[in-house]
Amino acid sequence: MKIGLYFGSFNPVHIGHLAIANYMLEFTELEQIWFVVSPQNPFKQKKTLLKDYHRIELIYRAIGEQTHFKVSDIEIKLPKPSYTIDTLVYLNEKYPQHSFSLIMGSDNLENFHKWKNFEQILNYHTIYVYPRSQYQGSRFDAHPKVQFVEAPQIQISSSFIRENLQKGKELPFFMPTEAYKYLQEMNFYKTKN
Repeated sequence: MKIGLYFGSFNPVHIGHLAIANYMLEFTELEQIWFVVSPQNPFKQKKTLLKDYHRIELIYRAIGEQTHFKVSDIEIKLPKPSYTIDTLVYLNEKYPQHSFSLIMGSDNLENFHKWKNFEQILNYHTIYVYPRSQYQGSRFDAHPKVQFVEAPQIQISSSFIRENLQKGKELPFFMPTEAYKYLQEMNFYKTKN
């Protein structure tokens, strides 16, 4: 099976993430999308980053019964620091019957040359790139393993959601319903008085 790995902190997951995943599923050769939840960097304490298991639960609730979407906690289980190449090596060994591709925004492609063993990633994995605003291009634009897709640009970010929830705003249509309900039940991102 051709699987697209969609890495992110998903803090929180929102409709933009799901729209990109949906687009990749319908307009590329990918047959399944795995949301790979990135662990908290132990050297960067981020007060607004939810615990790993909460972010995983939000995605489970967001995707519901959609069988073409899966949640992966693989990066949380692997040794830290977490490098994409290590995750790919592990997944290729564990699931030799699948082929794995990366899904990333064009902003990540600009710094791809700084990734650990980026050449090895390019040798063995296709990278599906969706547009992000202010993209200036990169040295990988013409690489045969890099495929640009014309996914719609959705100007919603997790930071926008977090910041405005802290201000007391209600944003039920920015997230899948069940994920938003969980966020509300757990009182995430609210300012503590």
